[in-house]
Amino acid sequence: MNDRTAYYNGAWIPESELAIPVADLGFAMGVTVTERLRTFCGQVFRKADHLARMRSSLEVIGLAASTVVAELEVTIDEYERRHREQVKPGDDWAVIAFVTPGVGAGPTICVHGHPLPFGDWANEYNSGVSMLQSQHRQVPPSCWPASLKCRSRMHYYLAEIEARTYNPTSRAVLLDQEGYIGEGSTANLVTFDGKNGLSTPKSTKVLPGVSLGVIAELAPALGLELVERDITVEEFAAAEEVWLASTSICMLPVVEFNDQPIGSGTPGSMYARFLDTWRKLVGVDIAEQAERFAIRF
Repeated sequence: MNDRTAYYNGAWIPESELAIPVADLGFAMGVTVTERLRTFCGQVFRKADHLARMRSSLEVIGLAASTVVAELEVTIDEYERRHREQVKPGDDWAVIAFVTPGVGAGPTICVHGHPLPFGDWANEYNSGVSMLQSQHRQVPPSCWPASLKCRSRMHYYLAEIEARTYNPTSRAVLLDQEGYIGEGSTANLVTFDGKNGLSTPKSTKVLPGVSLGVIAELAPALGLELVERDITVEEFAAAEEVWLASTSICMLPVVEFNDQPIGSGTPGSMYARFLDTWRKLVGVDIAEQAERFAIRF
């Protein structure tokens, strides 16, 4: 039985009772800003970074950023405390916060969560990910700033349908409006090769990811620097290694793009070094944990 609770507009309620009114602008117009956090060893990881991005998003849509972020900071800690006994040893959870303009009486503020669905990606740390260039593109900054993390994600959805229709195991790569590499659906992209080192698309064009920031922090210890630049499709396809980076997965290797292998077509040695350095940072064997909790009883 699911006995998780959720925070909804100042009250803790059973998660099963969580609902958004159809008149809420988060539902009616998709005006929802959100952050998806995860825990390591039961502790929320990089909460300050996520809340800083939430503050930026709230400012963009004109809500009281300081007040809401202060409420979320306390609430996320309380969520972790309330569910601590439900977390199995060695397991970790996702914690999701979202805010909408509400229905006229102030913003809707919610925090909820669940055990991370490791089964969705556990095998990909070793097997790698196949990706397909989508005809659907990044939303341009002229529509909303790249730094705005919102739930208006129809372009991601359509791109994923396209990729999975072609190949049920593929994920989508979206280009920006100029035809350069943008994002994976819900994940940042990183390339590595001997000529250019570590590269990622410009943060003025894609959402600045928290996990991407971790990779940038780990890079100097491995003799590298993560550089933001425009990456052509040809450069992306010719890279020695390509990685996905996002909160839940941390990082995954891309081994195929448009039916052609990336590098050797297997996870690369630099990916393995970064994943091991991340393991040391958080005290968790990320790939092993995902495999161990891929199926929960």
